[in-house]
Amino acid sequence: MDFAHLSRPPRLRQKRDRFWLTVGLCALTAALIFLPFQIIDGGFFHYAGDFNGQQIGFYHYMNGFVKGQGYPDGLTSAGGHSLPTNTFSWATDLGTGVMNGYSFYLYGSPFFWLSTLFPQSWVPYLMCPLLVLKFAAAGGGAYLYMRRYVKNLDYAVLAACLYAFSGFGIYNIFFNHFIDVVALFPWMLWALDECIYSGRRGLFAFFVAVNLLNSYFFFVGQVVFLILYFACKVSAGEIRLTRRLFGALAFESLLGVALGCLLVWPAFLSLLQNPRTTDISSGWGFLTYSKVQQYLAILVSWILPPDSPYIVSIWSEGTIKWTSMTAYLPLCSLAGAAAYWRSRQGDGKKRIIALCALFALVPVLNSAFYAFNASYYARWYYMPVLILAAMTVNAWEDPDADLERPAGMVAWLMIATLAFALVPVRDGESWSLGVLENPGQYLAVLAFGLAGLVIYHLIARDRADQKRFCRRMLGAVLAFSCLFGVVHIGIGKFGQWNYDSDLVEQYQASVALKEQFPEGDWRIDTYNCHDNLGLWMDKSCMQFFDSTVAPSILDFYSSLGFTRDVRSNPEPYYYQLRGLLSVRFTIMPEDERTNFENEAVPGWTYYDTLEGFALYENDNYLPMGFTYDYYVTEEQLDDRTTQDACALLVRALALSEEDAARYGQYLDPLPADEMLDFSYQRYQQDIADRRASACSDFVMTNSGFSAEIYLEKPNLVFFAVPYDDGFTACVGGQEAEILRVDNGLMAVLCP
Repeated sequence: MDFAHLSRPPRLRQKRDRFWLTVGLCALTAALIFLPFQIIDGGFFHYAGDFNGQQIGFYHYMNGFVKGQGYPDGLTSAGGHSLPTNTFSWATDLGTGVMNGYSFYLYGSPFFWLSTLFPQSWVPYLMCPLLVLKFAAAGGGAYLYMRRYVKNLDYAVLAACLYAFSGFGIYNIFFNHFIDVVALFPWMLWALDECIYSGRRGLFAFFVAVNLLNSYFFFVGQVVFLILYFACKVSAGEIRLTRRLFGALAFESLLGVALGCLLVWPAFLSLLQNPRTTDISSGWGFLTYSKVQQYLAILVSWILPPDSPYIVSIWSEGTIKWTSMTAYLPLCSLAGAAAYWRSRQGDGKKRIIALCALFALVPVLNSAFYAFNASYYARWYYMPVLILAAMTVNAWEDPDADLERPAGMVAWLMIATLAFALVPVRDGESWSLGVLENPGQYLAVLAFGLAGLVIYHLIARDRADQKRFCRRMLGAVLAFSCLFGVVHIGIGKFGQWNYDSDLVEQYQASVALKEQFPEGDWRIDTYNCHDNLGLWMDKSCMQFFDSTVAPSILDFYSSLGFTRDVRSNPEPYYYQLRGLLSVRFTIMPEDERTNFENEAVPGWTYYDTLEGFALYENDNYLPMGFTYDYYVTEEQLDDRTTQDACALLVRALALSEEDAARYGQYLDPLPADEMLDFSYQRYQQDIADRRASACSDFVMTNSGFSAEIYLEKPNLVFFAVPYDDGFTACVGGQEAEILRVDNGLMAVLCP
């Protein structure tokens, strides 16, 4: 092994550096991928699933939020201390601290903050240009990292394009904000190498902070990978570890984390309370996946181009959809990396990839990239993909490396997957061929994989002129990436074409509808609409699609028997829940009125049709903020069915045993005979009782809310607002304690 070659300083003083060429090529290729869809969609690009339901809405909503649009400022000081403003998002589910809700998605993303330079109304039309910029940044960072490991900088350009348009990059357009991670990670790895080999100080700390701010979720995996990367290079003799170097790396790592934590710490504290992040495997779950198909899917994901995120070609079992499981390199798959593997011994890159393969196949090791969470994901594959790209171009640059035989081996592995299409299947007395879930997509993916290898093989046969070989390979990689990117997005996009046909219309109509609502602060519900319309209306909405809302929302819904994982969507017939949570209107497309009236219980009156939406008003609407005469314990609530528990919360306040002992003097225990009647008529009476003691004024602000209420005696005032440790309550100018009631909502003692 040529150690000097592996740690060669980057060739910055060559006649022509290729950084801007790389950035330009990646930007142009990405633009060509998105251009057909931008034209088809009239400028408002929409894709499928998370991209449509979350990413467009999040970018649009937060663009206005950070500029102070929407709700007014709230309390600015309490107890002699100033309080921050613009910290609470009412439009995020039942209400969520903005740092908790959006630091996972975009709050620390430099690409999001760049978008705030433009008007909010422009944001949906900027999603494609922002993606183009992200792919350009990914290519630029990968180039900076790669140029240390090549003799000819043209190969660094090639490696950067392989990385930027890998299967992982194309697949995760679906999630949008994952591309931010793909874009920024190579810069951190480049900065690490600069610190190690060139002695540059400060750069690594800066990019550690940038990557942590961009995504704390991915940063955990990046830390694990950097440790593996460093250990493998030290063990291979590619890094000479000294006390000075170790001290410099430790200091810059800690400094970068400290800088990043200035923003991320509040979100981290919230995450600790989120049950999705504290679910850890145990026993056999540490050692083996429960389904054999999971292993096959992992192996195939490194060879074949990826499926659409929500459409599986082959597998009927295992955790496959939405996992980002792909390490495919465009055109050549693993052929170049395999050629490198055969030609090198004791190499650091080989050790890194070998360890990554082991981590992928052992559940507990795979979960190390996500703080040992039990949920399966492969969202760390972009990091070994960068190393695979480096291995590939190193093999291409080596005139002694055999490129053709590994290409044939990978082709045969691809062809071997035809077994899934040809295996005999018996169903009763009849027989059929194949166990494929989606034969059409499988054939498209296989065709792309094999066609890419054929082209790669033809180019690899003629390497006499290295300059011509490099140009041909670059052209083939970019053309393949462009064509496959268009087909891949098309499969996902047109798979939901009919469902999404009115998506843009609903989003734009929601913005217009916001201006026509009656005055006041209340919640809405939607029925058979697209996801997250509340964000476009800037209204708290019962239906919401987001993984990182306030943890108390998850606790509240779970305590009532609802499943709240990535979305809130209680069914329409839980009318008692709508009253408790101050839902005034249910909004639906005009043609859904009949379905709603057939499904919903009495208590809704047609209000009007505005901007193509039919509005139904809740006859049992409760204003925000009211008192109770009785309480029940949370244990008593747990014994009820979901329907009865919702009704019970309109009748009595649910307290923990400790709070019942401390605050029970203000309320009476609900008598046993009052827990028997949960009819609609009794619900109406409970609503009337709560209205009689409701706040005379309730104003939502961008940091919480203010309310006015007249009480004849001290009592707990209930607010259907998610409990959060970050809230401070003041009553009559004096700071007051906030109680966690109803398993996740809040109440304040008012004298």
